[in-house]
Amino acid sequence: MTGGRSRDVQLIGSVLVRNEDVFVERAIRNAAAVCDRIHVLDHLSSDGTWSVVSELASEFVNLDVRRTRNSADAHRVLEQYAGTPTWVLGVDGDELFDPAGLEELRAALGAGTHSDVFRLKAHVLNCDEIDFERGVAHGYMAPPSRPVTKLFNFAAIDSWRGCLDPLQGGEIVFRPGFHWESRRDVAESTSWETDPLRCLHVCFVRRSSLDRADEVGWRQNLDETRAFRQGPFGRVVRALRRPARSPGADRVAQLGSTWKREWYMRGERLVVDATPFLGTASALREPEGSSSARVEWG
Repeated sequence: MTGGRSRDVQLIGSVLVRNEDVFVERAIRNAAAVCDRIHVLDHLSSDGTWSVVSELASEFVNLDVRRTRNSADAHRVLEQYAGTPTWVLGVDGDELFDPAGLEELRAALGAGTHSDVFRLKAHVLNCDEIDFERGVAHGYMAPPSRPVTKLFNFAAIDSWRGCLDPLQGGEIVFRPGFHWESRRDVAESTSWETDPLRCLHVCFVRRSSLDRADEVGWRQNLDETRAFRQGPFGRVVRALRRPARSPGADRVAQLGSTWKREWYMRGERLVVDATPFLGTASALREPEGSSSARVEWG
């Protein structure tokens, strides 16, 4: 659906990362050209993530890059956009959007398309293997797996506060006519090839140069680890009072699995053209002790 034309609609990127030095550069580059501003918060990474995002900040003037101990800070910087003609796109360090698709989507949002809904969902391939020589990725499509897309219309709300993880949970005050289920699934009217919001989610491959081979594909999210506050103080707080997991995360833990493996590996394993998402990999090298390639992006 298309609403009235709005020339002042802005698109803001939200990036919270911790130990994502393999793909974070590509993730940010893919969104940088279409976002008016990208807020990048490094959650005290111990690998090369901070160096990567700092270098990107010297290249892109629309990047706001900082370090933080508290993951909630990544949402606090977004609260200023509530009630304004702004769409906010969540970009994790393992989420590679199609730059050409985002250009198309950006133009549509500026024209008022989707202004009648609060959030959008889209096709996602949850990737467990990348063949860089052939330029293909293997994985599980959403749908039927769970989509990770986080694109929200902040013109639909008066406020959104109290999120420990950006764009997740918290307390939202909606404007009349909107609610949490005011959503549109772009996947219902497009294919993987034509979806402008499609995402290659590299969640099951090596994401950090520090990842051991036996850790690849088993990383937990913040809802599972409850490590919202990093550093010595955060470790003491968790030791004294372990925050409760959500019911869904608790159920997955009892199964001896992870959220990603339960929700992102559903349906048939597919293979897709990965070149729109990967850009130019100027050099590939094998990180020590891993069968997954570390990519240095050109």
